[in-house]
Amino acid sequence: MLLAAGAGAWFAGARPVADALWFAATLVGLAQSSVSLAGAVRQRRPSVDVIAWLALVGALVVGEALAGALIALMLAGGVLLEARAAARARRELSLLAARAPRTARRYGPDGLLELPADQVGPGDRLLVGSGEIVPVDGRLLGPAVLDESALTGEPLPVDRPAGDDVRSGVVNAGTPFDLVATASAGESTYAGIVRLAEQAQAAGAPFVRAADRAAVVFVPLTLVLAGAAWLVSGDVVRAVAVLVVATPCPLLLAVPIAIMSGLSRAARSGVVIKGGAALERLAAGRLLLFDKTGTLTHGRPRLAGVVTAGEPVDADEVLRLAGSLDQASAHVLAGAIVSAARERGLRLEPPVDVREEHGYGVRGLVGGHEIRLGKASWTASGPAPGWMQRTRRRAELEGLLTVFLSRDARPAGALLFEDPIRADAPRMVRALRTAGIERVVLVTGDRDDVARAVGRIVGVDTVHADQDPAGKLAIVRQASATAPTIMVGDGINDAPALAAAGTGVALAARGATASAEAADIVLTVDRIDALADAILIARRARRIAWLAVIAGMGLSVTAMLAAAAGLLPPAAGALLQEVIDVAAIGIALTALVPVRAYTRHMTAADLDTARRLYAQHRSVEPVVEQVRDVADALAQDGTDLAPLRAVLGRLEGELLPHERAEEAELVPIMAKALGGADPTGAISRTHAEIEHYIDRLARTLDDPGDDTADLQRLLYGLYAILRLHNAQEEEAAFSMLPPGGPEADRN
Repeated sequence: MLLAAGAGAWFAGARPVADALWFAATLVGLAQSSVSLAGAVRQRRPSVDVIAWLALVGALVVGEALAGALIALMLAGGVLLEARAAARARRELSLLAARAPRTARRYGPDGLLELPADQVGPGDRLLVGSGEIVPVDGRLLGPAVLDESALTGEPLPVDRPAGDDVRSGVVNAGTPFDLVATASAGESTYAGIVRLAEQAQAAGAPFVRAADRAAVVFVPLTLVLAGAAWLVSGDVVRAVAVLVVATPCPLLLAVPIAIMSGLSRAARSGVVIKGGAALERLAAGRLLLFDKTGTLTHGRPRLAGVVTAGEPVDADEVLRLAGSLDQASAHVLAGAIVSAARERGLRLEPPVDVREEHGYGVRGLVGGHEIRLGKASWTASGPAPGWMQRTRRRAELEGLLTVFLSRDARPAGALLFEDPIRADAPRMVRALRTAGIERVVLVTGDRDDVARAVGRIVGVDTVHADQDPAGKLAIVRQASATAPTIMVGDGINDAPALAAAGTGVALAARGATASAEAADIVLTVDRIDALADAILIARRARRIAWLAVIAGMGLSVTAMLAAAAGLLPPAAGALLQEVIDVAAIGIALTALVPVRAYTRHMTAADLDTARRLYAQHRSVEPVVEQVRDVADALAQDGTDLAPLRAVLGRLEGELLPHERAEEAELVPIMAKALGGADPTGAISRTHAEIEHYIDRLARTLDDPGDDTADLQRLLYGLYAILRLHNAQEEEAAFSMLPPGGPEADRN
C-alpha cells in the first residue's frame, strides 16, 4: 500500500511525499528483515535475509527509497508465501489423548461406583462393559473377547481366558467382564503410548529451508562482489546496486511457490502434506518402514473360504446359515459373514431366539434348525472329526481365523477369515523403489510367520514382527540414524513411530486417527499406491524449486556483475530484479503441470467394463474354493466322482466364460492403462493355462480308470493356478478401480 501510494504521489508531482512513503515502506521491510535475521542468528543457521537487510540499509543510506520499497515488497511477499508453504499442521495428539479412558467402574461396598480413571489403584476390581476401553492394566477374573488392534495392530478379536493380563487401551469386543487392576492409569500401557508419542515428537530435528542452504554460497559471494565494487570504484552506490539486484527474491519466492504447487498437486491425488518441510523430507526419503495391519493389509477380517463336513450341507448353505444367524450378532466377525453371504446372493432368513454365549459363540434358530456358530469345542460334542483337525491345521499354517458351524448339534462346516493384503501393495512397493526408495522394512505387532508371509508377497527387504509401540519407535530411531526415513502406519500404536520418523505417513481414509495427528502426511484415499505418487510429486517439486533457484540466482549474479561495473543504478536494478523474479516464479509454477503418475487411471467406459468384470470375478471365487474341497475329498475317498463332475460343470459353465471375457475385454484395458512392452503377457498366459487344465480335467474324467491320483493332481494344480491368477488380476487390474470398485465391494 505504501509503495502504491508513493507511486500515486510521484505521478501527481509530489516527489517529497512519494519519497516519504517509499522510505516508510523500506523501514517496514527493514523491521521485518531484522526480526527474521535475529531469529537466524539465535538458531545459528545461515540465512539469505542478511542480503535483504544490507540492501535495505544501503538503499536508505544512499537515498534510494524506491529501490528499498521494491525490495521490501518482494521480501514481504516471499515471507508470506513461505509461511503458507512451510506452515505445518501442529502434530497434536489430541485424538490420542481424547481416546484415553477417563472413567472406570469400580466395585465397592455399595455396589458399582463410577470414578475418574486416575483414581483407580492396583487391587481395585473393575467392570468393563461391552464396547468400552479397558481403563488400566489388569488381570481378567473371567474370559473376555478383546479388540487389541489399538496396541498390536492385529485386526481380529482375541479370546483371553480368566487370569490373563490385559493392557489399557484395548476394547471389550464381547460381553462385560471383571478385572483386577494391576497398575494405576498413569503407569498403564496406554498412558505410556501417549508419552512415547510426545517424546518422539519433541525430539524432531529442525528443518533447514532450501533458501537458507543456498545462502551458504550466495551470501559470501554477494558481499565480496559488493565490497570489491566499492573499493575499485570508490562509489558506495555501486555496492548498494549490487546488494539490490542480489536481493534473493528467487529464493524467497520461487522455492515457496514450487513447494506450494507440489502440495496442491499432491492434494489432488488424495495426499495431504502438512507443509513444505514435510514435502522436502518426503522427497529426500530413502528408507521406508511400513506397519502391516491396515496399511499393507485391509485391517478388517474378510471371508477367505468355507469348509464343509460333507453332504447334505454345501458351502453356500453353511455361509447362508451363518449369515442368517449373525444378522442378530454384534460380534466383529458378524459383519464380514453377513456381507460375504449377501455378496454371493444368498437368501438370509431372520433368526429366532438368538443367544450369545460369552467366550464361545452365538446360537439360535434359522429355518427351524438349531444353529451354533463359534468355537469348535462348543459347536461339536465329542472328539473333533478329521475335517475339523485339517481345517485347524490349515488355518494355523495360513494365519487364518476359524469359526465353526453346527446344525442340529451336528458339525456342518467352518468359515475361514483373513486380513487380506491390499491388491495394490506389491505394485506400490515396486513403484516406490523406482521412485528412489532404497530399502523397504515391515514393522508390525503381528506374529512372525504371518508378517513374513505378507513381507514375501509385498516384496519388503526386512521384517520386524512382534513389536509393541516402544519396539517400533526404537526401530524407527535406529533406522533414522542411517538414512532419511519414511514411516507409514494407520493405528494408535503407530503414533510414536510416525512422530519420530523423518517423515510420518498416515492412512486416514476411514476417519481421523491418532496416527493422522502425529503424521506429516495423510493419505485421505484408501489406496497406498497414492504414496508413490506423493513421492514422485515431492521430488519433482523439489527439483523444480532448485531449477528456479539456479536460474533466478544465475540471472541475479549476471545483474550483480553489471551493477558492479556501474551499468545498473539501484532503482533500475530493483526493477530488473522484478523481471528476474517473474522468470523464477514462472519456472516454479511448472510444478503445477500434471505428469504421468504411478497410480493409473481408466476412462469412464473402461471403468464400467472393469467393474462389471470384477463383479463376475468375485462371483466365481466360490468355484475356486470348491476345486480345492473336491481335491481334498478325493484324497479321502476316491470312489465318488459326482462332486468332481459337478465342479467341472461350474468350471465350464461359469469360470471359463468369465476368463474368456477378461481376455477379450479386460486385457486391452490393462494394456492401455499400464503401458509398457507387454504388461498383460503373464495374465494372458494364465488364462491359457486355466483353459488347458480344465480341458485335461474333462478328458481325464471321461476315462478316470481305477486310480484318481491324476484327477487329484489336476485339481490341486488348477487350484494353485487360479489362486495365483486371481492375485495377478487384483494387483494389476482391479486395484486400479477407484472407490466403489474392489476395495469398497470387498469391505
